[in-house]
Amino acid sequence: MNLSNAAVAKQSNWQAVCRADDLVADSGVVVWLEGEQVALFYLPGHEQPLYAVGNRDPRSGANIIGRGLVGSLQGELVVAAPLYKQHFSLHSGECLEDAGQRLRVWPVRLNGGAVEVAVA
Repeated sequence: MNLSNAAVAKQSNWQAVCRADDLVADSGVVVWLEGEQVALFYLPGHEQPLYAVGNRDPRSGANIIGRGLVGSLQGELVVAAPLYKQHFSLHSGECLEDAGQRLRVWPVRLNGGAVEVAVA
């Protein structure tokens, strides 16, 4: 979680969105959060193992980010959008190929057996 997400998390309410057992290692699952689809990526073995980003691909408009491939590009953890293959930072949501594209990101945590996302 970067500093801006940490600051937001302290001022937010946490909402349980699924169980930890619902997560798939090194892959995405999609949950519904306040009217929006959110892709959760669980990367065990990383310093920050859990990420939450918007599921809607800004280029195609399709809700498919949760089906993207996770990897590392230029030292950045990314998800590759399934249709046009652009890469989005899991930390910031920024597109590495097009600064005009961005995914929304949320602070996310494991709390016991629940996955919780911070909502404002």
